[in-house]
Amino acid sequence: MAVWSEKTRGEREVRRGGVWWPDQGGGPPEDLPPIDVVIPALNEEESIALVLEALPREWVRRVVVVDNGSEDATADVARAGGATVVREERRGYGSACLRGLEELSTDPPSIVVFVDADFSDFPEELPRVVAPIVNDGVELVIGSRILGESEPGALLPQALFGNRLACALMRWMYGYRFSDLGPFRAIDWSALKRLQMEDRDFGWTVEMQIKAARRGLSAVEVPVSYRRRVGVSKITGTLRGTVLAGYKILYTLAAQYVQDRSTEGIGES
Repeated sequence: MAVWSEKTRGEREVRRGGVWWPDQGGGPPEDLPPIDVVIPALNEEESIALVLEALPREWVRRVVVVDNGSEDATADVARAGGATVVREERRGYGSACLRGLEELSTDPPSIVVFVDADFSDFPEELPRVVAPIVNDGVELVIGSRILGESEPGALLPQALFGNRLACALMRWMYGYRFSDLGPFRAIDWSALKRLQMEDRDFGWTVEMQIKAARRGLSAVEVPVSYRRRVGVSKITGTLRGTVLAGYKILYTLAAQYVQDRSTEGIGES
């Protein structure tokens, strides 16, 4: 594996999505940059220990589990697994992610990895997800469940449809080729700060990708594996969650696009 090199923004080749096929890998390079992991969690006491055990710790400096108001022993299990645990009372996936980033900001990493707490992702594939940043200076990497191997029934039809529609709209709007809005992702810290993330619920993942496209970040996808989660999904596992998530994704896409068009209009007047 190539060694890490700090490339300036101007030196980076801008990749507008597309697939980055990983090497077989190996151990981390000697000068691996600091990599921190953020795991949003809500009532995941049955799965969080599995996630923490599967993370390749030789690649990771720090793991922050954000307890998003759990009513079970999620926080205690996460602490026992060696994670730093912080609490975020305001419910929402984005709220938990923002709280995790706030915790990291006191000693920022070079790369942030987001992974779900339900053990649907394969945390051991983290080296694959960070490799385009470490090796090639890419700024955003999306772990694509569509391109990887998914267990039957892991990706529900409503999730597949929503992903395809959102990704098709992003390609039409900005020319970035994504296949998934997968939660398993990595991003360069300085690039993440430029995105000025705001969404506090279902729109977090699509907000990151569309803002990356708007700002011309270098972004790619890597294939990742996916399995049926432990427990019931808070989003696609319920009708209400599915409807709200779908609405928020489309709303976020439309709002960002309208904002761009309005800015163009001001510049042209």
